[in-house]
Amino acid sequence: MHSFKHTIYSALVVLLSFAACKKDDVKPETPAGAKAVLSIQFDNIAGDRNLQLNTGAYTNAAGESFSISLLQYFVSNIKVTNNSGQEFTVPADSSYFLVSEANVASQFVKVKVPEGDYQTLSFVLGVDSLRSTMDISRRTGVLDPSGGMGDGMYWGWNSGYIFFKMEGESAAAPADPSGQHKFRYHIGGFGGYSAPTLNNIKRITIDLRAGGIAKVRQGREANVHLMADILKVFNGTRTISIAANPTVMFSDFSTQVANNYTQLFHHDHTEN
Repeated sequence: MHSFKHTIYSALVVLLSFAACKKDDVKPETPAGAKAVLSIQFDNIAGDRNLQLNTGAYTNAAGESFSISLLQYFVSNIKVTNNSGQEFTVPADSSYFLVSEANVASQFVKVKVPEGDYQTLSFVLGVDSLRSTMDISRRTGVLDPSGGMGDGMYWGWNSGYIFFKMEGESAAAPADPSGQHKFRYHIGGFGGYSAPTLNNIKRITIDLRAGGIAKVRQGREANVHLMADILKVFNGTRTISIAANPTVMFSDFSTQVANNYTQLFHHDHTEN
């Protein structure tokens, strides 16, 4: 009887030890809805060449040679859609970015989205009307209006954000009092607060399937590599001449520039 009990006890010890080992071998499941980092890289180019501030010389469809001294634009309201068609919208307070050619770090927009495989990415080029009219305390970081008119992205005189700012020099532009041939494209307009005005807010949708879907997982960083071709500002749905339009700001013609820059972006590849 004693021998039988001992055998049963020994068997239980072996089973429990085996079970403990198996339990240790099993990795804990990722919590449902766990989020991971998705990086979106905005690589500014001019045609088939890398964009270089001040030193690069480029030619638009009108045959005008030009250089770029400043390039900045807002990216906001980011959404992703997975392979099942489910859409995730990045929380608004974490979804405003200023991409600047002069700041390499700003060209990598990083957001947190649920783990998954994403085939579509979309974002707004600009700042939506809700945020544009929100209390100043809710507009911090890149949305802080105190940047002024220099390299800032806010019109104090017009109480609105500049969505896209590109400045440079071209012999096609008339000489200013200092003798420089500068052109300036400052595009904004969120639709108006108390009365309708220009609305140049544009949503850009990118299909990732051809260049590789984004496989977002914890412990690694998927990077969607987008190219932003600034020649499209001049060579989009309408050919824009610097000589005819050296300065474009808050005017009806700004809608032509905004329509062109919807074609700015294409997906090159995804690094998973």
